[in-house]
Amino acid sequence: MSKRTGLIEKYAADLKDKCGVTADMELLEKVTIGCGPSIYNKDSSVVSGSSKEELQTVKNNFLIKKLGLKDDKTLEEGLSKVMEQYGHSNKNKHRAVVYYLLTKHFKKEHIYNKK
Repeated sequence: MSKRTGLIEKYAADLKDKCGVTADMELLEKVTIGCGPSIYNKDSSVVSGSSKEELQTVKNNFLIKKLGLKDDKTLEEGLSKVMEQYGHSNKNKHRAVVYYLLTKHFKKEHIYNKK
């Protein structure tokens, strides 16, 4: 099993155990691949839900640039909802899981279906 495959399985378990979501494995794999090498770095592989700077980076680099969303209050609300769903007390919020949840929340799965 490749390292990425192992991480995707770990992310699927997180989605099920911590978020109560059964993962669309094809979408989760595409989101994980989209994260690039950041998933292999201890620091960049997780999102700090309590860091305003970190959430701003997710908003700018993922929601606006990757998903093509407009910068308005719905982005903050979506981020807040996803952080709550993942669990505020959970210190290790995997970036790929957060991105997956945000993709589903904003109904932007089609972004990952481009050939």
